[in-house]
Amino acid sequence: MTATSPLKTLQTKIGGMDCGSCAKTVEAGLQKLPGITDINVVFATESLRLNYDPQQVSEKAIFDRIKTLGYTIEQHTATIPPSEDSCCSHEHEHPHHHQHSTVEKTQKTNPTNWEFWIRNRRAQAVILAGLGLVLGLLTQHLALPIWLSRGFYGIGIIVAGFAIARAGLMELRLWRADMNLLMTISVIGAVILGDWFEGALVVFLFSLGTTLQTFTFSRTRSAIASLMDITPPTATVKRDNNHEVTVRVEEIQVGEILTIRPGQKVALDGIVVSGNSAIDQSPITGESIPEDKQKGDRVFAGTLNQTGFLEVQVTHISSDTTVAKIVHLVESAQSSRAPTQQWVDKFAEIYTPIVIVSAIALTVIGPLIFAQPFNVWFYRSLVMLVIACPCALVISTPVSIVSAIGAATSQGILFKGGNGLETAGKLQSIAFDKTGTLTQGKPTVKKVYDLGELSANAVLLIGACLERRSEHPLAKAIVAQAEAEGIELETPESFTAYPGKGISGKFGNNLYFAGNRRLFADQNIALSASILSLLDDIEKLGQTPVLVGSNRGLLGIIALADGLRLEAGEAVHSLKQMGLKRLVMLTGDRTFVAAQIAEQLNLSEYKAELLPEDKLQEIQALRKFGTVGMVGDGINDAPALAAADISFAVGGIDIALETADVVLVGSDLRKLAYAVDLSRRTVSVIQQNVIFSIVTKALFLLLGTFGFVGLAVAVLADTGTSLIVTANGMRLFRSK
Repeated sequence: MTATSPLKTLQTKIGGMDCGSCAKTVEAGLQKLPGITDINVVFATESLRLNYDPQQVSEKAIFDRIKTLGYTIEQHTATIPPSEDSCCSHEHEHPHHHQHSTVEKTQKTNPTNWEFWIRNRRAQAVILAGLGLVLGLLTQHLALPIWLSRGFYGIGIIVAGFAIARAGLMELRLWRADMNLLMTISVIGAVILGDWFEGALVVFLFSLGTTLQTFTFSRTRSAIASLMDITPPTATVKRDNNHEVTVRVEEIQVGEILTIRPGQKVALDGIVVSGNSAIDQSPITGESIPEDKQKGDRVFAGTLNQTGFLEVQVTHISSDTTVAKIVHLVESAQSSRAPTQQWVDKFAEIYTPIVIVSAIALTVIGPLIFAQPFNVWFYRSLVMLVIACPCALVISTPVSIVSAIGAATSQGILFKGGNGLETAGKLQSIAFDKTGTLTQGKPTVKKVYDLGELSANAVLLIGACLERRSEHPLAKAIVAQAEAEGIELETPESFTAYPGKGISGKFGNNLYFAGNRRLFADQNIALSASILSLLDDIEKLGQTPVLVGSNRGLLGIIALADGLRLEAGEAVHSLKQMGLKRLVMLTGDRTFVAAQIAEQLNLSEYKAELLPEDKLQEIQALRKFGTVGMVGDGINDAPALAAADISFAVGGIDIALETADVVLVGSDLRKLAYAVDLSRRTVSVIQQNVIFSIVTKALFLLLGTFGFVGLAVAVLADTGTSLIVTANGMRLFRSK
């Protein structure tokens, strides 16, 4: 039995695609080759990805087929083993093939306006075709020999029409029909009818329109690529007895120490081990305000060090950084098909053959019914073929999706695909997790109660000195509060931990305690009725009391609570203004804690003391009100996130990238309203484009059938419609 050879994955950029049907042509052409599977060609990003068996087909054969189809290989990434359905898994095995290669070349080869028209072959063909058209008109106007004007027209037709005809013939071989084939038939028909001027004009207008469309779309692609071209190719790392050396980021391993000076970009994800600085994280999180970083804080590749010197211990290699995952996610999102696009593609597959058959019928039946010359109806059928191509309709959705995803990415919002982008705008209800989503996910000191014997600062001092050796979140919050108030802390002479209860420490001859009621009960330190009542009141506020005392009695109480995110209230208010029917908080916390949080956020609905399966049931119950979304931290809300029509993740980026449909990278809840609004605008623009394309086609088909428009006007209508829907979709990229 022969062993099956492992499949390889090929990724490349394809040039020369003018509309969405071109991507279909490449897919259909490559499917004819043996050993090729999982072909995905995306017009919006000019990208090709496929798996192939190297024993059945070679890379050269694949590239030759693409060139035969009339397209070019703009950029080639070496083959890699096909990855499983996990984020960036192929990049782990081949760290040299990561985001830099793709984006850097895109940046470097992005031409200026003049360079495009001078260097691009299609642009050169348009210029020559225009020159031939002008010279043909001039010689015809001067009444020079007809062969001279036709010669100039012929030059224009051949120069600009060669690539069109080659692609059209390949379409015919594949038993498909796109604009190239229809245009080729129309031009040949015009020449047969003796109308060389119209044939040359049609070729010129079509070539000009598709070239303008390619140029316009390339600017958008370049702008989106620039969002991802944010990591430096090299970094300074400590090696060989702490000597600094500059190396490529692909050569740096986890655990090595980067040195980052003011004005330099962070090359890899890591943890600060030395230094303090302000870091501009806007390329990753979308936040314009720099964030102060110190020892123990996390930094991301692609962010900018502004003020101080930092030493950072690397936690992720170049192919596994947050920005690498974001690049992979954005590229995947751009290649995904939204529901509207799937409908448009199916419609175009049915619509185009029907129109072709109709054109043939018009040629045969028209002269018989209306008793007119065959040439008249043959010409009208050519006009119908030109108008029939659904280029504008096919491109109407992907250009909008790609532009919207680019705009969202620049604001720190990552949509995983067109489906999520469309669904967000349909939301009627949103359910929020509490801890780590609406709240900060870590306790903070709310109030220090003194009982008259010591001041509040003294109570906080004792509590912080005891807690500084503890790793408990409440202990860290107390120590952080003391340090923030400038209180100088001391270390106790002895330290004893009481698991689940608290701690004790000795200063001189006095023994002090910090903990809960049970600790003080175990130490036989009595609590008066008024103290017990105060503790009950604190807990009713949703706060956790930490009692501070000595062997002589209680000295004070430190009340802590999980603080609200500063932007949470504004986010909830914005969503209410957008007309969402229900905003509900789901939490496993105690009811009175949930009530306090809901009141502060002006949320009328909340469900408390829920297990994960209870949250799942609540999501299902919300479905009767329409499309429902779930907002969580991507860690312990997996069932509810999966059950929702669309899920939003905040907090931990690594986990969020794997779990949610939409990731708010900067954890700013106000971006929820922006995401919903952007989705609504995107759906609106797509609907505008689709309706405009269909109405325009229908109108000109009717006019062309009865002879009110000629070939040139038909080409202008088709190309103009494509340019209009492209420009309309690109408006979304500038959404703020």
